[in-house]
Amino acid sequence: MPDEFYAVLGVLVALAAGLWAWRRWHHRSFWLALGYPLTAITIRATWRKVALGCGLTKKRQRFWFTTVPGLVASTGVVRVKRKFQRIAVDTKPFMWLPMPTRHGWRVTLHTLEGQIPADYADVAERLAHSWGVHAVRVTSDKPGRVRLAATIRDPLVKVDELPPSTELLKVTVGRLETGGPWIVDFKTVPHWLNAGATQSGKSNLANALIVGLAPQPVALVGFDLKGGVEFTPYAPRLSALATTRAECGGLLDDLVALMTDRMGVCRMASARNIWQLPPAMRPVPVVVLVDELAELYLMADKSEKDEIAKTSTALLRVAQLGRAFGIYLFCCGQRIGSDLGPGVTALRAQCSGRICHRVNDPETATMTLGDLDPAALDSARAIAAETPGVAIVASQDGQWYRARSFYVSEAAAEHAAHAYADQAPCWADVMAAQPHQAPDSQTA
Repeated sequence: MPDEFYAVLGVLVALAAGLWAWRRWHHRSFWLALGYPLTAITIRATWRKVALGCGLTKKRQRFWFTTVPGLVASTGVVRVKRKFQRIAVDTKPFMWLPMPTRHGWRVTLHTLEGQIPADYADVAERLAHSWGVHAVRVTSDKPGRVRLAATIRDPLVKVDELPPSTELLKVTVGRLETGGPWIVDFKTVPHWLNAGATQSGKSNLANALIVGLAPQPVALVGFDLKGGVEFTPYAPRLSALATTRAECGGLLDDLVALMTDRMGVCRMASARNIWQLPPAMRPVPVVVLVDELAELYLMADKSEKDEIAKTSTALLRVAQLGRAFGIYLFCCGQRIGSDLGPGVTALRAQCSGRICHRVNDPETATMTLGDLDPAALDSARAIAAETPGVAIVASQDGQWYRARSFYVSEAAAEHAAHAYADQAPCWADVMAAQPHQAPDSQTA
């Protein structure tokens, strides 16, 4: 008997160790073969109780067999009888079969009468705790349907290395909470606002952009209001760099003049933007990286008022008109608030790409994400200091996500700047490269 007991115990220990190793070293196959079927059964089995506890059920009249007390028998036992009658019962939303994803599962629900996706988004945290998952996100792709996407564990705890960029003006800078890539695509979302406190990952994201854009045929322009300490190491790959407010004003005047010249080229070729021009006429795209945006708007005394107004107007003109003419903005700042003036508020309205890292004051988070989903604002305020690089991102699909950028050291960004220094066009050549007459094929 003891030998049999130890044999069974050894088999169980070996089985447990094998399952642990399987889950540890090849989680994807373990999840699809064993984890997902058990999870799908559990979700379907507990859906009625979970929906009732989260307030997602509705009272409906149904014919039901009920137990009705009758007479008391001589033995003292209460006689009961079943009666078929119409009563009010709690009806749960119809749930389709959960489908596996890389980091969890997703399932589609049919909403009940009077329900909207916001009703499910309000109880997303309750759903996550009920099913014991890391998070539940709610989306809706058609009326009357709600999709729940659950992540079993946080995919942002560890992220991969920065992959090489393969498309023009598109850089994969990190990973979304769904497990998908976090992509900054300037063609789709031309202007970005990136807010974050010190050591929040804001500068790391700029490093990732420089590494991703360095090998591409684009002109990089830097506005470094820290006196040049941030972007000077990357100067070999930059076509222009401004480190003081006066230099920023002159460089912004150049950008406005460049934009005006490109307007004339597009008008001459009957094109709405530079991407409709023939390749021989198409100018080089320009990506403008702005660090410490608030320094452009801070005023020590009234003598700086006119200079700040001129700089603010020029930057706003670039944001409003630059997309069609190949000029894109990526503005970073620790403090971005409405108290900096109406110029910042107007600039924010032109930046459809929003990134909010951990911030020190709620005003910056509100300024960055306040006109989006309020839940995004709550998530931004909950970012811990121990998770640098984590941010709330307004994606190009109209949704917001938690995301984390790949770690890119200053040494890696500096190496990329030197390795691809030959890709940096001279700023004087960029300014002088605009043709003043179209080719014969275009002037007929």
